[in-house]
Amino acid sequence: MAVPTEVRPEVVHRTADALDGPVDGSLSSFEEFARAGQQRLYRTAYLLSGDPETARDLTQTTLAKLYRHWRRAVTAEHPHAYAKTVLIRTFLAERRRRLRDLLAFSRTGGMAPAPAADHTDLRVTLLAALAELPPRARAMVVLRYWEDLSVASVATLLRCSEATVKSQCSRSLARLRVSLGDAGLHTTGS
Repeated sequence: MAVPTEVRPEVVHRTADALDGPVDGSLSSFEEFARAGQQRLYRTAYLLSGDPETARDLTQTTLAKLYRHWRRAVTAEHPHAYAKTVLIRTFLAERRRRLRDLLAFSRTGGMAPAPAADHTDLRVTLLAALAELPPRARAMVVLRYWEDLSVASVATLLRCSEATVKSQCSRSLARLRVSLGDAGLHTTGS
């Protein structure tokens, strides 16, 4: 998995031109934050999207949004948590938009997307199984089990109740177990 090593300067400069730079003159603080945190953001974006290009785009979109609201983000108690929240909400908004577009396309007589091919590699198989989950459930599973966030933290990030997080994660894990079981993988009881 190729991780971007540097913030795309054209994104920062395009955003800076559009906004005439941060009001408090903290372009350098934003660039430092972006360089330090982009690999973490990319890793989460990759787990959510399952595609390196989409993950790069999602990371850059998140950084552009952060730049626009940098004064608010830099005053947050945990800027990385703020950035992760922006990333998750951007991912969910993109998925909703794609779903709307797909439904509109299918109503006009378009063809359905081709089914995913069988993969033997465990990582690819796991990503394919994750892709079968709805976007919100996938976000919950990634945040809860990959990012190792508490139920309360996930509920706060996704603006839902803790009970919703628990039930969605339970259902999603059951779906993943069935899906991975069908792929002929042996899972542990953990």
